[in-house]
Amino acid sequence: MRAVVWDGPGLPMTVEEVPTPRPGPGEVLVRVAATGVCHTDLHVIKGEVAFPAPGVLGHEVSGHVEELGPGVDGLAVGERVVGAFVMPCGTCRQCEAGRDDLCEPFFAENRLRGNLFDGTSRLTRADGSRLSMYSMAGLAEHAVVPATALAALPDQLPLEESAVLGCAAFTAYGALARAGTDLRGRSVAVVAVGGVGSSIIQFARHLGADPIIAVDVDDDKLGAARALGATVTVNSVTADVRQAVRDATDGAGAEVVLEVLGRPATVELGFSLLREGGRMVVVGIAAGDATAAVPITALVRRGMTITGSFGARTRRDLPEVVRLAAEGAFDVRRAVTRRFSLEDAPLAYELLDAGRIQGRAIVVMDATPA
Repeated sequence: MRAVVWDGPGLPMTVEEVPTPRPGPGEVLVRVAATGVCHTDLHVIKGEVAFPAPGVLGHEVSGHVEELGPGVDGLAVGERVVGAFVMPCGTCRQCEAGRDDLCEPFFAENRLRGNLFDGTSRLTRADGSRLSMYSMAGLAEHAVVPATALAALPDQLPLEESAVLGCAAFTAYGALARAGTDLRGRSVAVVAVGGVGSSIIQFARHLGADPIIAVDVDDDKLGAARALGATVTVNSVTADVRQAVRDATDGAGAEVVLEVLGRPATVELGFSLLREGGRMVVVGIAAGDATAAVPITALVRRGMTITGSFGARTRRDLPEVVRLAAEGAFDVRRAVTRRFSLEDAPLAYELLDAGRIQGRAIVVMDATPA
């Protein structure tokens, strides 16, 4: 099969012919239709998040079930599926408590070592040398995915665009769940409206939030956010964001703020937008060990809350995300703004790094190179 191989920070990604992997117990071989292009992959590509090279990235996929490993029930060969980037083992202490997003083997083996749960990768180069797997390593024509990370895709949803349900929509849904409140009529501010931020706006609109305030540095992204349901848009380069949020909320500030970029400045900005008793959900992954300064007295005296949200709880939430998309709460067609062939995947990440992709791009396996 063809796969995009990453050899480490500063080195070009290349498309190579590698052996097609085989699924082990509890795993599924998926013939990949499309893979989302995400900033988290970009952090790995640039060396901002530690991950062992060489490897294959790509962590939100859609496709067809090609082969079932031993012990897999509930899926059939040929079935349409989507895969979430948080791949829970289903049996560790956290998974048994329903916290798939904190699965211990997933973080210890996959995120730190590039393996699946048995401590090995399913991928090698043509010469037999090992390739790490970032989640299911979806930038390839086939991917081995634990069955716990898959959900069936109904026929009314388009196969390729639905790849974004496994991270962009999945992460957005999880972030709003961490807000801990009924959003109907509540003010929500989203800081950074790329793929995940714009997905948050779609779900916030569906949940009845008002106003929905989109903050970014790019007017094109802000225009797209308004089309998806933002009622107020603020360019933080040309406008006073704090004043704009106060103006939109009768001087009080936002009840819920979601920060989606993972930079100290945007985390600090997000906190400054909160009203008394408000909650900030930090979603963006930061580079390295970046930290943000939070005014302690304001946090304490004004009863604010800061919480992190890494994706969602896969076995419970991924089917719900798919259901909501099928009902129209999340429009995958509008979420996807660019399509690239597998050969052009390196270009997709270059454009993402340059801020030239609105919403979410996908890499489509059968697309013709540009």
